[in-house]
Amino acid sequence: MNTPYELLLQARHHDPFGLLGLHREGNEWVIRVYEPHATGVDLLSKAGNSSLEQVHPGGVFEWRGKDEPARPYRLCLHYGNATHEICDPYQFPPHISPQDLHLFSEGRLHQGYRMLGSHSVEINGVRGVRFAVWAPNAERVSVVGEFNGWDGRVHPMRSHGASGIWELFLPEIKPNALYRYEIRNRATGNIQTKTDPYAQGYESRPGTASLVTPPYQHQWQDAAWMKQRGQWDWLHGAINIYEIHAGSWKCHPDGRPYSYRELATDLVPYVKGMGYTHIELMPVNEHPLDESWGYQATGYFAPTSRFGSPDDLRHLIDTCHQADIGVILDWVPAHFPQDSWALARFDGTALYEHEDPRLGFHQDWGTHIFNYGRNEVKSFLMSSAHFWLSEFHFDGLRVDAVASMLYLDYSRKAGEWIPNKYGGRENLDAVDFLREMNIMVHEEFPGALTMAEESTAWPGVSRPVYLGGLGFSIKWNMGWMNDTLSYFQHDPVHRRYHQSQLTFGQLYAYSENFVLPFSHDEVVHGKGSLLSKMPGDAWQKFANLRLLLTYQMTSPGKKLNFMGNEIAQGREWQSKWELEWWQLGEDYHRGVQNLTCDLNQLYRKLTALHDQDFQPEGFSWIDCNDAEHSVLSYQRYARDGSSVIVVLNLTPVPRKHYRIGLPALTQYREVLNSDSQYYAGSNIGNAGLIQAEPTPWMGLPYSAMISLPPLAGVILVPEA
Repeated sequence: MNTPYELLLQARHHDPFGLLGLHREGNEWVIRVYEPHATGVDLLSKAGNSSLEQVHPGGVFEWRGKDEPARPYRLCLHYGNATHEICDPYQFPPHISPQDLHLFSEGRLHQGYRMLGSHSVEINGVRGVRFAVWAPNAERVSVVGEFNGWDGRVHPMRSHGASGIWELFLPEIKPNALYRYEIRNRATGNIQTKTDPYAQGYESRPGTASLVTPPYQHQWQDAAWMKQRGQWDWLHGAINIYEIHAGSWKCHPDGRPYSYRELATDLVPYVKGMGYTHIELMPVNEHPLDESWGYQATGYFAPTSRFGSPDDLRHLIDTCHQADIGVILDWVPAHFPQDSWALARFDGTALYEHEDPRLGFHQDWGTHIFNYGRNEVKSFLMSSAHFWLSEFHFDGLRVDAVASMLYLDYSRKAGEWIPNKYGGRENLDAVDFLREMNIMVHEEFPGALTMAEESTAWPGVSRPVYLGGLGFSIKWNMGWMNDTLSYFQHDPVHRRYHQSQLTFGQLYAYSENFVLPFSHDEVVHGKGSLLSKMPGDAWQKFANLRLLLTYQMTSPGKKLNFMGNEIAQGREWQSKWELEWWQLGEDYHRGVQNLTCDLNQLYRKLTALHDQDFQPEGFSWIDCNDAEHSVLSYQRYARDGSSVIVVLNLTPVPRKHYRIGLPALTQYREVLNSDSQYYAGSNIGNAGLIQAEPTPWMGLPYSAMISLPPLAGVILVPEA
């Protein structure tokens, strides 16, 4: 049988604190030290130094005495002629509370990032770093890093028993030190070296070590924004989101992307000037592969170092808030990559994922699926959501790939999935997790939004949990997006046969709180840019795109556009290249940008365009049946009685004398015409004002003859 010393030397000892450090043994005090590289060890004291006796040739040293040494005591390690002074880490008591351990095991620790990971703390007057990690199937876990030569024998951790948590306080470790965990599996004896799942920083790629991050120094200046956000009536407010990939919005001449601070300088005034209300950042949590755009994350508590430090990201968000711009984080709790140094089989077992690949592996993406039924995994993900909203003041989370979480048979053939306990295909554990996550966000972060990218007919995605919903604030309207783009890709001569693709959406438009997205997913992987999807010659392509954006911005639902849509980028988005800003030297591209800016401003200014986005009372058709001419007309209403009329001509044929039904006998001002010469259009319009006549039309008591420009939309507002 192996002795405790032999277990220690073999790096197999499960309870190093039972052997090392200061102990009372009989009538004596004993200090036991394991330093495999040392030739000698001295105990330092004011009364004089005492040498420790080497009791095992492998590097175990002991001091024995009648009097208890003053704590914290220090040791001098001898390495031949060299010496190194340390404070013995094995003299310190545990620093994690039983209550936190209990909440973690219950899946209810929402701030697990404060307990786990690496944290600069002070214990008994000594500053250092407390490390903690969850590895329940480990026989032994050690902290390894630059400070111990990456030697797993030197700093084995304390086990917190059945919780599976391991902890160690290392005195005098400096911020920005690199570290990992070395884990020996209990069943197999296999040793793995892993990064910290709760690390709040990592070394720059291609390195993968965790980083001891210093306490943040940023002084937040957004108190007014945070107070206003908590009182914001977002259901009736304007939400117009500019989705960006931080690495390719703009780049330096040598190809380097803008940093967080450079984005604060350039991006924020651009977004402010364009009239967007929010920025949505594609995932900026740490990820090893640029080409994954952040959707295959390895750091759920760490902003990527590609663009700067965590404080740099705080500066960007703070700058946005001071400019009255909200910031939403794209967050990915649906899956994680297979990288052997990260979460996958973390302690030698399927810890964060399922053991059975029918439950735990995404065939399409080559990634693992989180085990939402495991309480500790739930604490991990809940803490991640809490972390970004609390520590970085994000104003919401856009949750990626929700459909893949909800269905056990997502993208699987018969026999490739396991039904739930009722025989159904719903992932009941994922449903419970999403509901709990949404409850937490809405309770603890007033005014913060949660947005679901969910592409199925799952009922109640954006309905409260107490009504049986999933509890999201908003759901992406993928049906509207697909139908709309499909319609616009038809040659106008055939559109008369497809008008229902634009009108069908009204049958379900108010079943959820919808956002209308033209996201990055629509302009990658061979799909082409929005501009390239449009049919016809160059003039028609740009006119169609202007019409598409006018339709989006006047339809019921909040708005989202990916960067580049607003300048009619010609090529498909490539994450390694910046947007084609040079195209703004051409009238057509500059015209689309001008139109986007004016649409954004009108959307915010005209209450009728956003006030009742989620209520059927906010919309009515004037005429949805004129498929012969491919014309649509509708009204938008606000609760204060104000209204807006929108008329869309979806063919390149100008219609000079088109009669439109009107609700009031007054003048109507043409406040926007997407065919204006200012937008590089043909400038066919209505000279500003239209006078209604007492001629009933289209079910309305009044009407007027108007000019409909080709492939264009006009927005009319009744004069007071």
